[in-house]
Amino acid sequence: MQVSSLNEVKIYSLSCGKSLPEWLSDRKKRALQKKDVDVRRRIELIQDFEMPTVCTTIKVSKDGQYILATGTYKPRVRCYDTYQLSLKFERCLDSEVVTFEILSDDYSKIVFLHNDRYIEFHSQSGFYYKTRIPKFGRDFSYHYPSCDLYFVGASSEVYRLNLEQGRYLNPLQTDAAENNVCDINSEHGLFATGTIEGRVECWDPRTRNRVGLLDCALNSVTADSEINNLPTISALKFNGALTMAVGTSTGQGKIFTSLEPEHDLNDVCLYPNSGMLLTANETPKMGIYYIPVLGPAPRWCSFLDNLTEELEENPESTVYDDYKFVTKKDLENLGLTHLIGSPFLRAYMHGFFMDIRLYHKVKLMVNPFAYEEYRKDKIRQKIEETRAQRVQLKKLPKVNKELALKLIEEEEEKQKSTWKKKVKSLPSILTDDRFKVMFENPDFQVDEESEEFRLLNPLVSKISEKRKKKLRLLEQQELHEKEEEEEPEGKPSDAESSESSDDEKAWVEEVRKQRRLLQQEEKVKRQERLKEDQQTVLKPQFYEIKAGEEFRSFKDSATKQKLMNKTLEDRLKIEAKNGTLSVSDTTVGSKQLTFTLKRSEQQKKQQEAEKLHRQERKRLRRSAGHLKSRHKRGRSFH
Repeated sequence: MQVSSLNEVKIYSLSCGKSLPEWLSDRKKRALQKKDVDVRRRIELIQDFEMPTVCTTIKVSKDGQYILATGTYKPRVRCYDTYQLSLKFERCLDSEVVTFEILSDDYSKIVFLHNDRYIEFHSQSGFYYKTRIPKFGRDFSYHYPSCDLYFVGASSEVYRLNLEQGRYLNPLQTDAAENNVCDINSEHGLFATGTIEGRVECWDPRTRNRVGLLDCALNSVTADSEINNLPTISALKFNGALTMAVGTSTGQGKIFTSLEPEHDLNDVCLYPNSGMLLTANETPKMGIYYIPVLGPAPRWCSFLDNLTEELEENPESTVYDDYKFVTKKDLENLGLTHLIGSPFLRAYMHGFFMDIRLYHKVKLMVNPFAYEEYRKDKIRQKIEETRAQRVQLKKLPKVNKELALKLIEEEEEKQKSTWKKKVKSLPSILTDDRFKVMFENPDFQVDEESEEFRLLNPLVSKISEKRKKKLRLLEQQELHEKEEEEEPEGKPSDAESSESSDDEKAWVEEVRKQRRLLQQEEKVKRQERLKEDQQTVLKPQFYEIKAGEEFRSFKDSATKQKLMNKTLEDRLKIEAKNGTLSVSDTTVGSKQLTFTLKRSEQQKKQQEAEKLHRQERKRLRRSAGHLKSRHKRGRSFH
């Protein structure tokens, strides 16, 4: 499989390599595969994907299952089944095919436009009908809503053939002398034709009137363009409802990538919803190219994605590694302008390809001081190698310098260590914007004297000493860099490797030492606080009593706090002694608890007032009853 690259777009040629004849036995094929490396490495996606002599056109059915191609000699059409990866059928024709169109989703309805002005219709079983158009045709399109075929060619008229009625309709009259290509938008049915004068005319099939005119030739030619004749429209294709691509005969437009096979191209077809290109060439073998940037591989050859990923992981030399791309200005500087047009230079885009060996030889002859430049480069490389062995100057932040140095050392250790398995590289904290403030704001400075830091990092004292020593070396080196042009040789990077790391016993002793130091510091702090308490003079404190409450003493709150600290059993016993709780046995053998809620002084006063009010009302009712009885007795007396 051949790989080429242009504009950082990789193109995999799946049809390159030798093809084995069918009459060879399996034994001879296996022998050739063992001997010949090209035969062993070739990829044959579809069996017998070729024509006897030349392939003229190639298309893919709408369902993506069938690939149809026409060629010579004799004129024929071949249909390949992608599900079976082999040839499905072959039909011979009376004349060569200019272009053809697949009207159905599969191969059951096909229309061929021949070079002798005949239009041939094929069904699933084979040939169905043949008719003729007045002028030689170059392209045609099918309008599905009206069942009309639109033919363009060596005439200013666009011929219309209605397949439902089976007769020709009135043609569309264009302003062009000849029309090269045409296309119909599948979204809204707009018909567009590309003329030989470099214009695109758009027609509405419903009203049969021209609705737009685009002069592509006039807009494509600029002051920097180098053209010999007027650009004509050579390709036309709709993409969606509002996008249309137009190709000119002079090849103007922005280049995404390009293919340059060994033989001339007759037709190019893009497999739907994928990155696979099928080409019809002036050679028996049809081309298959895979461009991963355009899309994934088709479903019937999905293994190509894994294959290309493996090739990208293990890159090999591409097609253009043995060639040097030079412009016309480069040729003038090298004095090779007389080679333009010779086999030593191959024209490509805005320059030429030439053999890399020839380029180096000419460059050495033109530049006699190349050896001096080479010598200086070698000396510079030696100096850089010696500098790499010294202590490298690192730019450390202003805040948390020791933490930054620790992170740099850990990153260097990870880079030095080799892993067989691929580990996903994580971003460093120093380069991450989320932690940028930690090395800029002094509020984020790590307090190494705090208790938490010292207990969590028992060995931080020795490690910090090493880092401080390294920081001093870096500062000294920075000062020397300012004074001298070349940096002095410092301490070798492996000098600290002689210092052995602490073992488990030393680690335990260090922890104990840190704990003793922390206890001593805590003891000193307690003594200082005690001295401060003794020196301070007690001042009276004032408390505010809420409205409606009476102050008794501070003992009530103290007794209440003591009561809350006791267990439930003790509290129940105290409540039983005070009379607020009574415990009695029931008939079934269980216990029954009866609580009497305590009343506050305010509640007691309110109850006494209510009691007095009730007594007063009873007294008044009695006095009123006595008065009524006396009144009755007086009336009866009278």
